[in-house]
Amino acid sequence: MALKSTIYKADVQISDMDRHYYANHPLTIARHPSETDERMMMRVLAFVIHASESLSFGKGLSSDEEPDLWQKDLTGAIDLWVEVGLPDEKRILKACGRSSKVIVYTYASNSGIWWKGIGNRIERAKNLAVISIPSDTSLELSRLAQRNMQLQCTIQDGALWFSAGEQSVHVELTTLKAFA
Repeated sequence: MALKSTIYKADVQISDMDRHYYANHPLTIARHPSETDERMMMRVLAFVIHASESLSFGKGLSSDEEPDLWQKDLTGAIDLWVEVGLPDEKRILKACGRSSKVIVYTYASNSGIWWKGIGNRIERAKNLAVISIPSDTSLELSRLAQRNMQLQCTIQDGALWFSAGEQSVHVELTTLKAFA
């Protein structure tokens, strides 16, 4: 018998002063049995950075055909495809062919090794950006994970802060590859 996903609820209050986006998003997050709190919180982080009414979680680990997050226009065309982790070259290039923009958020301690191995092979993808989050930061974010979460997120001048109750995490984003 296959294990079922665990459902997490997050009430996320976003104040993005860079984009002038201020909203409250009640999120329902299905955490795959093989997914860690760290990876799930990285998906939440990616949601916060790109938050909009049309942004939604994909099937993620459960499907090779869907990303962790995506945003579609009214015709069903994919405007934004977001991957979290260390996807392989084939998956990234396939996503670049299907979407206007693709963003990969990498956070693992071995992401530098991954980037050295894959960077040259995906450089030609003009609609791809790769962002790195330090692994100690992603571990700090994982400590905020609870079945029912109240999160406040502030983005200002490219800096990002997550807080839940008394805990607060500053997130630094490093661009490994920008859109061409």
